[in-house]
Amino acid sequence: MADMGGAEQRSTAQTVATRLWNSRWLLAAGIVAVLTVYGFADMSGYVVLLACAVLLLAAAMLPAGVARQSPEDAAAIEAGGLQQLSGEYLAAAVADPLIIFDRTATIVHANAAAFAAFGGIAPGMSLSLKFRAPEMQALLDSILSGAAASDVVDYTEKLPVERAYRVSSSSVGHGTDLYVLVFKDQSEARRIDRMRADFIANASHELRTPLASISGFIETLRGPARNDPAAREQFLQIMHDQTGRMARLIDDLLSLSRLEMKPYLKPGTEVDLHRTLDSVIDSLGPLARENGVAIERDFAKGPLNVPGDRDELFQVFENLLENACKYGQSGGRVVVTIAHSDDGPEPGIDVTIRDFGPGIAEEHIPRITERFYRVDVENSRTQKGTGLGLSIVKHILTRHNARLSIKSEVGNGAAFTVHLPAH
Repeated sequence: MADMGGAEQRSTAQTVATRLWNSRWLLAAGIVAVLTVYGFADMSGYVVLLACAVLLLAAAMLPAGVARQSPEDAAAIEAGGLQQLSGEYLAAAVADPLIIFDRTATIVHANAAAFAAFGGIAPGMSLSLKFRAPEMQALLDSILSGAAASDVVDYTEKLPVERAYRVSSSSVGHGTDLYVLVFKDQSEARRIDRMRADFIANASHELRTPLASISGFIETLRGPARNDPAAREQFLQIMHDQTGRMARLIDDLLSLSRLEMKPYLKPGTEVDLHRTLDSVIDSLGPLARENGVAIERDFAKGPLNVPGDRDELFQVFENLLENACKYGQSGGRVVVTIAHSDDGPEPGIDVTIRDFGPGIAEEHIPRITERFYRVDVENSRTQKGTGLGLSIVKHILTRHNARLSIKSEVGNGAAFTVHLPAH
């Protein structure tokens, strides 16, 4: 115990001496200041001694962190801290699947993300047996043979679900004979790339069809129908319809692009659903009469206000009611209902647009809001549809923290319900 007490005393004395030495210039400046005041002012020697003692005490108690560290001291502290971290702790801190292996391609350690992604892996297992894909075998051979210090390949895991990874491998330090595999999940990026490619292909197809039709009629008008007034009038009308179709498609593409570029913000204004739906019904009155459809109103009493952007919600209800008038015209009527809804954690207002036409088969309902998806391609084009209307509806409702539900039976019409939060 005496030896321990003596060691503690020596350590304390060494710490105090170190602090005094590190603060020597500050201490010297303080003593000079006190002596200067003593020389020009009427101070007693006791006051001077007391001031110097206070300076010494303050310097001794000064925290070690305040003193300026040399680069060598900082490097030593950093090395000491890193030596306390094991490879297991470092691997656990990586969010991506990470596997450490040795020169025989045997797993030494795998983090929790690797276990979750691949399962069935454990220290002592052979990587070559676990990952049999040719690209993984080539990556392991390249690293273990020393042909490359680091390498990257694309790898797809098929089970339990298909996931795409960008796999990087490199050696760990120098002379450790350990190597690391890191799997960066690229599945979402690949899905977005496929969606973008599909969108461009679909948009190109939708534009190419009317362009080909217009080009063909132009050639006909220049040749065989040059002097045929009846054919010329018919072909010009078809060309006019096709250019209108392209214009509608471009307008919908621009609307969709603007919606996707807008940040997700809660709209700051309120919309009167009663007035908005009245305006939509009035604007589509000519279309309804042209298709022989009667639009009926069933609005709840009292205030029907919801937070939102009037123009965007007008576009939602216009698209839904226009579809009901076009594709449900055989039913002869469309019913527009506004009702208070108490379903869910918060109260809201439901707007339902129901037609009594042929309805929609159940297998089509989950995909009906996808871009360019059509239940009946020929009927959609006959009705001048672009295949983007319901996709625009979905994007607008997402911005409004709202949702769309669809109920339909073949032969009994379809009901599209917009669920809007009341606050």
